[in-house]
Amino acid sequence: MDSRIQSVKLNLGIIGNSPRLNNAVEIALQIAPTNLSVLIFGESGVGKEAFSQIIHKNSLRKDKPYIAINCGAIPEGTIDSELFGHIKGSFTGAVGDRKGYFETVNGGTIFLDEVGELPKSTQSRLLRVLESGEFIPVGASKVQKTDVRIIAATNVDLQKAIENGKFREDLYYRLNTVPINIPPLRERKDDIYVLFRKFANDTAEQYRRPRIDLDESAKNMLASYRWPGNIRQLKNVSEQIAMLEDGPKVSAEAMAKYLPDFGTSHLPAVTKSSGEATYASEREILFKLMFDMKKDMDDLKKLVNGIIQNSGQHTAPVINHQDVEDKFFDGAYIDVHNEEQPINIVPPSRQTIVRDEGHIIDTQEIKDESLSLSNNEIAFIKRALQKYNGKRKLAAQELGISERTLYRKIKEYNLE
Repeated sequence: MDSRIQSVKLNLGIIGNSPRLNNAVEIALQIAPTNLSVLIFGESGVGKEAFSQIIHKNSLRKDKPYIAINCGAIPEGTIDSELFGHIKGSFTGAVGDRKGYFETVNGGTIFLDEVGELPKSTQSRLLRVLESGEFIPVGASKVQKTDVRIIAATNVDLQKAIENGKFREDLYYRLNTVPINIPPLRERKDDIYVLFRKFANDTAEQYRRPRIDLDESAKNMLASYRWPGNIRQLKNVSEQIAMLEDGPKVSAEAMAKYLPDFGTSHLPAVTKSSGEATYASEREILFKLMFDMKKDMDDLKKLVNGIIQNSGQHTAPVINHQDVEDKFFDGAYIDVHNEEQPINIVPPSRQTIVRDEGHIIDTQEIKDESLSLSNNEIAFIKRALQKYNGKRKLAAQELGISERTLYRKIKEYNLE
């Protein structure tokens, strides 16, 4: 490994020797001396800010100001003021002039974490800074100049956000001059145990606890866990074990207490290009339809049995769920009420529900229903949205699908 890469990792506390991790550090070092904007991609908790510091500390701006801003943590109504400043009286509560970050960090570096959360109006202002180095404080009319290097980071798919109209495509290409991809912890399996030992030993030393280690079964569990929270979650688990376990060896059984969802299936999200089917989402809808059909069958069984018991005019067998299932065959209804009598197959257009001694108690006209998957999907999505007054998160939970899948379906079927 390049000694410079190793030195940088030691200085910033970056632990691990994954080839993808080392490649990301190498790219950061290569572009650090330039003024190019950088876009860092990676899941939450992988340590994206550490790479922004690598770039700043190895750049010509290392002696100038550096500030990290979490764009998702600043309310939409105040983020323009935070970034670009405002003048007195520009809005309620603006009791004086205020300098924004692009003015106070002039000559330095600004790290914009979760840049995908920026409002569209703020994206337009940021694009102007990237293109001309100019900005206008909120409420002002005078243009100001700034010389700031922008490093941005995101844990969302910005290409998808562009398709959904949530992120400007021109801003994306301005920010993404040099991309850096940080691998998730589950793709750095050889680094997981090393990180665990580091975090656990630091905690034990700080609080004067005995050092602990893992047996082989616990090590295997540690390596096979998905780590959705990445390094941040691993650090949290390591500190808990160091404080609560007496050791010296921690077993897989003890480890399981700190990984409550270990072994839970996490189906990968299947992305698709335009016009390509996404089988995972269709399967989710089909499962939901099947469960709803089963519920409807149970309700029908209860209704018919209630009518029979209350009428007192005919003696009829109690219909059970298996009977109902057995009576459907190739779109026709099979009357299996009396095994000694011939089996009657009734066409779907008219189906006998219950028969006693050859007398028909009730028949009903059955209308052919559409078997189109898309039509059924649309109907269920509309019902769920109406039930929750358009609240997509609740509707998605009702449908048993992810909010992202629901949003895509709404766009696909033009249900806005």
